[in-house]
Amino acid sequence: MNTLQQIRFVWKPLVFLLCLLPAALVVTDAAGLTGTLGANPVEEILDRFGNWGLRFIMITLAITPLRRASGWNWLSRFRRMLGLFTFFYVLMHFTTWVVLDRDLRLSEIVEDLTERPFVLIGFSALLILTALAATSFTAIRRRMGQHWQTLHNAVYAAAILGAWHYWWQVKKDIAEPLIYAAILAGLLGARIIWHLARSRKRHQVARPAQ
Repeated sequence: MNTLQQIRFVWKPLVFLLCLLPAALVVTDAAGLTGTLGANPVEEILDRFGNWGLRFIMITLAITPLRRASGWNWLSRFRRMLGLFTFFYVLMHFTTWVVLDRDLRLSEIVEDLTERPFVLIGFSALLILTALAATSFTAIRRRMGQHWQTLHNAVYAAAILGAWHYWWQVKKDIAEPLIYAAILAGLLGARIIWHLARSRKRHQVARPAQ
């Protein structure tokens, strides 16, 4: 079995199950099989799904730096799966808020979106991730051509909005939002450095000999 076959038949299914584990634990904790959801189960579910949504978008953005640093190009084969799990957990975070926290009361949902900025910021991140998930398939990518990459660069905006949403949501202890913000700054900073280095190299190649 070659490397590509190992990735497809061994590592991808294993990574898929690992990515699904946090959601499974929410279900089993809710049933009292593996733990509890504490005194405020709705808030606990919201926090878990939201935190995992942020973690997965950070992991997804870390694929390129890890690939460049290690030379392991096969890492890119996990990017779409991780991106889709990012969307899944953020969608579950939103669904929990709408269904369990707001009991599908449209007036309260609209009021939060219009009067609580951190809610609107989080919803904006979800809209971006929805567009990215809907266009993540190979056939759509081919049909969109160069516009596909332009659209999917919006993942950076979604990550910034997600970290911002979390920061504004927390009232006192901002230690964890700061950690996410620092990781995101590092991931985006690395890309800026690479872009500048690539632009400088192109400029030097294009410069006529004196």
